[in-house]
Amino acid sequence: MDDSLLVVAKDFIHKGSFSFEKGGEIPSFNLRYETYGTLNENASNAILICHALSGDHHCAGKYAPEDKKNGWWDNVIGPHKAIDTNQYFVICSNCIGGCQGSTGPSSTNESTGQNYNLDFPALTIQDMVRAQKLLIEHLGIEVLHGVVGGSMGGMLTLQWSITFPSSVRKIIALATTARQSAQAIAFNEVGRSAIIQDPCWENGSYDSNKGPEVGLAIARMMAHITYLSDKGMDFKFGRNRRKSTGELFDVEFEVESYLRYQGQSFVNRFDANTYLYLTKALDRFDLYGEDNSLEKVFSKMEAKALVIGFTSDWLFPPNQNRSIVEAMLRAGKHATYTELQMDLGHDSFLVDAPDLYDLLKHFLSS
Repeated sequence: MDDSLLVVAKDFIHKGSFSFEKGGEIPSFNLRYETYGTLNENASNAILICHALSGDHHCAGKYAPEDKKNGWWDNVIGPHKAIDTNQYFVICSNCIGGCQGSTGPSSTNESTGQNYNLDFPALTIQDMVRAQKLLIEHLGIEVLHGVVGGSMGGMLTLQWSITFPSSVRKIIALATTARQSAQAIAFNEVGRSAIIQDPCWENGSYDSNKGPEVGLAIARMMAHITYLSDKGMDFKFGRNRRKSTGELFDVEFEVESYLRYQGQSFVNRFDANTYLYLTKALDRFDLYGEDNSLEKVFSKMEAKALVIGFTSDWLFPPNQNRSIVEAMLRAGKHATYTELQMDLGHDSFLVDAPDLYDLLKHFLSS
């Protein structure tokens, strides 16, 4: 493994109040982040990676050679990869509102000495981007060469091009949308209901060692289904069975075992209140605005854009990705839409995909 990816997570501490779009403020906040590669002399080679709902700041490499798990986009980021750390200075932060080292509902409220829980202000994608901008300024970067992200990360990427148009040259948004559809909101609401109706939720004031684990696991299981596709699931699991234990409702099919594993592993690394806050931020996301005009919103954009949809994505389907570029073009912007034929659903941007790597590499270097 290349030494440049033996990374250590860093904390950016913003000392001073941070006001949220929907109201409320906190006296200060942390953002946990990692960097890969080297910032050049004129700070012109920086690329910000924006993570999806369940992602975090650790997008590439390992903390130590013996670690079993690489960062969540290690197939894309690194020396001689699509986002080449020999060429670019890559930054990835855990979003404000998160639970992987950044300030969020599970963080300590300085004024009370207790966790924020539901006292944390309502969160939006705009808030996440504004917090990231403070990090970028802290690193001495005035203009990002690129902002790249998929799913929720794609929303952040689009928001960057609108909120800070002169601060980014290129954006790449993958498997995303300009606003949450009713179906996507509905799926999120089922997940939130599973958490809120778990007896251990305690109106958000649960003990960290005894939270709404059943509700959070069910929320993750249900959401994970939306990240896959019928064809992909059938190829991976089909109707394959496991050896029966004789219990009436025990795991019988391989796909059941997989979903239960996903639910339990998520509980071990994620906070339930954070899940509520982040999914609500997704639901509130709507770039169309009061005028219901996406091209009007993109009229202020200065970055060149590449938007990538995947044919089997039914959570944020290709037409939602395509409509983003159509609005950019109507606004007179430099934008390209590409649709990749892949069978693995919404999560297609996370798997091994040489065609995707070529797109990323050529667009960033063009």
